[in-house]
Amino acid sequence: MLPDFFTRRAFAGRLVAFLQTAGIALAMPSREATQSETVGIKKPDYEGKSASEKLLVTPLVKYNGVIYIAGQGAHAHDNGEALPMDIDNHIKKVMENVKILVEAGGGTMGSILQITVYLAKIEDFDGMNKVFKTYFPRGGPARTTVAVANLPGNSLVEINCIAPVTKEQG
Repeated sequence: MLPDFFTRRAFAGRLVAFLQTAGIALAMPSREATQSETVGIKKPDYEGKSASEKLLVTPLVKYNGVIYIAGQGAHAHDNGEALPMDIDNHIKKVMENVKILVEAGGGTMGSILQITVYLAKIEDFDGMNKVFKTYFPRGGPARTTVAVANLPGNSLVEINCIAPVTKEQG
């Protein structure tokens, strides 16, 4: 029983109870902060401006010097153009979206650390690699590629990735 008394969790619980009793807890930040109040988390849009808090999924989240890019399909950030149903066009569209987002977050294509690729057809693996080489001529990031049954918006590919912030946006 005595070792449980000295755990961090037990100590933190006793400290919070003491501070609440002492009336000091009012000066401490609430655990129920809203998204806009959460310190250090930024959610820029494709242009690098703050994304609407009403979005169900934010395309880009920056936290603690790291850029997290949500799954980008060929339909993401759609400009209304009909996209031909081939892997070259879909990969190029997705990679351009990734490039826009990573740069809006303060990174570069060369700074991407990890990419996860979801292909609607594993037969498109070689076509994907062909296009990837144009975006990563000096070697790409760590990558996982899996085939899935379906992707939203008739996309043949969806990609998410993680990169460090290499330059702060103004």
